[in-house]
Amino acid sequence: TLTQPVQQVGKRLAMARTHIEKTRIRRNGERSFRQIEMFKIHSVSMCSLYRLLPDTRRSHSLVYYWQYPQPRTRHTIPVKPNNIPSLLSVATGILIISITWLTATTSRASDLQREQRLADQIVEAILDGEPVTLTANDHDFLGIYTEAVTAPAPGAAIILHGRGMHPDWAQLTGPLRIALPEQGWSTLSLQMPVLAKDASFYDYEAVFPEAGPRIDAAIEYLRAQGIQHIVLIAHSCGVHMSMSWLEQQGSDDIDAYIGIGMGATDYQQPMRKAFPFDRIKVPLLNIYGSEDYPAVQKQVLALAPLLADMHPDSRQIRIDGAGHYFDDYNEELVATITAWLATLVTEEQK
Repeated sequence: TLTQPVQQVGKRLAMARTHIEKTRIRRNGERSFRQIEMFKIHSVSMCSLYRLLPDTRRSHSLVYYWQYPQPRTRHTIPVKPNNIPSLLSVATGILIISITWLTATTSRASDLQREQRLADQIVEAILDGEPVTLTANDHDFLGIYTEAVTAPAPGAAIILHGRGMHPDWAQLTGPLRIALPEQGWSTLSLQMPVLAKDASFYDYEAVFPEAGPRIDAAIEYLRAQGIQHIVLIAHSCGVHMSMSWLEQQGSDDIDAYIGIGMGATDYQQPMRKAFPFDRIKVPLLNIYGSEDYPAVQKQVLALAPLLADMHPDSRQIRIDGAGHYFDDYNEELVATITAWLATLVTEEQK
């Protein structure tokens, strides 16, 4: 009889569907469902597999849709005595992948509780600028807006901090968000997605897409303030997050891009795909220290031959003596940024 093995197939697929539906719910619906870069099972259906009758005139089959990586394809396996092992293998594979998928997508979501703890620690201590609440993916997150000292300001800079930090981080983000307004540029420093303190670069790859809606929210906020010219400034892991956004959105919503310490990763965790420089149509500035990490120095070499095909105002500038976090070199960093931005400012912006 085929009743028992067919029921095993049905039960495994039913479990797989349960995991898939949980994944859809936990990852905010179909939009996030499509963004997960691994095996994608769009739907699994059973055709009378629970009750396989001995009537050979009836057609029974397992139908499922599979996408890896694209496009989606429809697969049908007829239910016959000689292919029950194949059905069990397919059902088991789908179940294993769906369980792995659920675990990966829920365990790698950003740590919102840690974000809140960081916000609680810094908001009361902010002396320059004002904390603002922004919203992305139905989640509120912290931004710090600091108006330019001089008016009218030529524009504003959105600042993205490095891995696991916050928008008033003392090593680089805080000094930068305060110093640029003194040079005429308003700033909006954002809280980016964070994970546990011991999370690696490869761990963070899973939350890079979460940064995109936050950047969009920041742009929307600045537009509401009447600001037309926006520069995106990112440091270290913030560069990776912003590049994920640029890959999807392109650079139409910004007027310039500044990367600081571009290409930083962890030891023995090299970048698994190149930055999408072809998607950046605005002026780009890559700032790095002479003592920066090897991965950053490697990125400098990779970018050099590409500059000829990018915006003519794109540059790479080295600050001698500086390391990845620009300790004791904040003044040089600010001077480098403002001098380059000054070359881009039009008469209309002045």
